[in-house]
Amino acid sequence: MQFKNTYTMKTTFLLFLILSFFFSALAGNFNQDFDITWGDDRAKILENGQLMTLSLDKVSGSGFRSKNQYLFGKIDLKIKLVPGNSAGTVTTYYLSSIGSSHDEIDFEFLGNLSGDPYILHTNVFTQGKGDREQQFYLWFDPTKDFHTYSILWNPQSIIFSVDGTPIRQFKNLESSGIPYPKSQPMWIYSSLWNADDWATRGGLVKIDWTKAPFIASYTNFNAQACVWSSTSTSSSCNSTTQDSWLSENLDITGKSRIKWVQNNYMIYNYCNDIKRFPQGFPLECSLN
Repeated sequence: MQFKNTYTMKTTFLLFLILSFFFSALAGNFNQDFDITWGDDRAKILENGQLMTLSLDKVSGSGFRSKNQYLFGKIDLKIKLVPGNSAGTVTTYYLSSIGSSHDEIDFEFLGNLSGDPYILHTNVFTQGKGDREQQFYLWFDPTKDFHTYSILWNPQSIIFSVDGTPIRQFKNLESSGIPYPKSQPMWIYSSLWNADDWATRGGLVKIDWTKAPFIASYTNFNAQACVWSSTSTSSSCNSTTQDSWLSENLDITGKSRIKWVQNNYMIYNYCNDIKRFPQGFPLECSLN
């Protein structure tokens, strides 16, 4: 009986180790998935690749970029933003190709004075043209804990989500003559930098450098995505790929949640800015 119990315990422990290794291998690892691109030691990969931190001081900010390029994907990243007085700082998390006709999908977090809410700024660039800003307050304090910020980019639409709640959708309206990002592979980027010439109240509030260094933290990166191969000029996805995110769209619940967010937390929408577009709003405003 004692031998049987000891054998069972050893077998269970071995299975636990195997499963632990398997699931940790599935989780993103910053050492394996990203390169620190600027800021020297202001960017740090910690906890065996499970945590990344970026910092900003008076000399420099910092940033990182994915090792892979992606052509469509569902990207999740947990971020804990700069706490306290973050006025003048901007933390970014975005997908982008390169060149004057680049495509780009943006999350930007605009810092603010202590006690005032962060502004979540979103934008979509197609063939080098952006000017599609929507801004939101969040319904929680993004500096107290990690929260998941997601980009779903597939041939049908781009959906921005926060903790699983969709906040914005940009549809593929190529049939109406509106460009859509579908052919340029993109890297994933993030950075923390000094933008006090515009970030907080239009640049009226400057960074208080006595509060430096400012630190943003990242964990739980996950990419269900088509990895682009520069050698074969193709991606790992094809017509037989069964990933559900490739055809995912907003259902009735998703549409209801996005409406709730936009009714209660949206503070700027380019599609409502008459002064900016006196000759008429962009076409997608009436179609999206």
